[in-house]
Amino acid sequence: MGAIADIYADLDAEVPETEFREAVEEKVEEMGGLADEETAAMLIAHELADGEIEGIADIEAGMEEAKFAAKVTHVGELRSFERDDEDEDGKVVNVEVADETGRVRVAFWDEPAEGAVEELEPGDVLKIAGRPREGYNGIEVSADRAEPADVEIDVDLDGAESIEGLTLGESDVTLTGVVLDTDSIRTFERDDGSEGKVANLTLGDETGKVRVTLWDEQTEHADELDPGTTVELVDGYVRERDGELEVHLSARSTLEPVDADVEYVPETTPIEDLEIDTITDIGGVVRSTDPKRTFDRDDGSEGQVRNVRIQDDSGDIRVALWGEKADRDIAAGDELQFADVEIQDGWRDDLEASAGWRTSVFAIDGGAATSADEEDDSADGLDAFGGGDTEAGTSDESGSDRAVSGDESGDGGSGDSGSDEDGEPTEFTGTVVQAGDPVVLDNGSETMRVVTDADVGLGEELTARGSVSEGRLDADELF
Repeated sequence: MGAIADIYADLDAEVPETEFREAVEEKVEEMGGLADEETAAMLIAHELADGEIEGIADIEAGMEEAKFAAKVTHVGELRSFERDDEDEDGKVVNVEVADETGRVRVAFWDEPAEGAVEELEPGDVLKIAGRPREGYNGIEVSADRAEPADVEIDVDLDGAESIEGLTLGESDVTLTGVVLDTDSIRTFERDDGSEGKVANLTLGDETGKVRVTLWDEQTEHADELDPGTTVELVDGYVRERDGELEVHLSARSTLEPVDADVEYVPETTPIEDLEIDTITDIGGVVRSTDPKRTFDRDDGSEGQVRNVRIQDDSGDIRVALWGEKADRDIAAGDELQFADVEIQDGWRDDLEASAGWRTSVFAIDGGAATSADEEDDSADGLDAFGGGDTEAGTSDESGSDRAVSGDESGDGGSGDSGSDEDGEPTEFTGTVVQAGDPVVLDNGSETMRVVTDADVGLGEELTARGSVSEGRLDADELF
């Protein structure tokens, strides 16, 4: 093989060798004898390779050109528009394409747009070259060239849309999920001086959970939708924030309650397996809660934080709830999941979970921990946690007591016991997760508050027998 043939053989581009050799001859002539055929061949090979990327996930706005292979997943409608300086209308069609790394919208213009509508179908594989730019729903590629490619792209067109299947750059997203948590509406000032609004909620389905960002008028959903509501999200688009995928809603998107059966199954990391400087999901029974504290930030604004301690089968950990999350109505005995907490080095070298802006807090059986009135922070009804436990009544580095605060309603448990509430004797067996007044038993799926004078210890497995009234079991026997 000659030098040109060797260079062509090493070139990973779908260009016939005859065209490659013609381009080499043109390059030699263009340079007026300043380069021989081998040098010209290397220059052509570099030009052909420039812009080649490994996958859609590598496409960035501002690239001069991106070249990639992808499978067509959706062909949009052909649209016409008026050009300012021309009599003839322009035409454009958006084609959604995907590979194993992500999805992206490709815009075809004018005559190629008409060809795309007539010839392309979902499942076709294309070799595309185009100019990436920041579009309305994320990065888009304006196609310069596209041609069929004999390349295997492992993208399932028939798979149902699910949270697990979301990919970066995907648009026209349709999801059905259950609302796990909602945040309050926040306002901000845009560059043009106008006021914008943003809010977030968390959706879950059988495959996982995702944070949904709502803009402007869409933020009303954060106030209108209760945790546990099943909704259908239509025409969202996927972006990335801090390494995590999010679904954003535009003015065209919809989010409506639907009658569908969707189950979210929590997946949490055992507390004993937590590692510092990681972001993960944890869950368990609330052992104790501290009063909310306020503090001054460096910029003069006021912040707030509240500490709670949760326990699972493997251990316990303190969770710091920052900002508005400090107002959540959380009581000892609640069974909660804290999604996307940051594990940090805490007091006395213990690990601590930090629940910040990205964290979702919700009951493991589906409902979120709701916001509480200020008066609830001082509500009494539970004594110091542990009944002699070394942590009861002690102070942490912030000076706050680890005393459990509760409400008088007795409904802080995570679930209904299934017992008769008409005074008939019943039994409830579980592990002591609170040894105060009342005692709180947890059987792994629900909790029960037990009124008893018996001296019990944390971690004991007990059976309480008595009558249930207003969510509490008045124990005649405890064994």
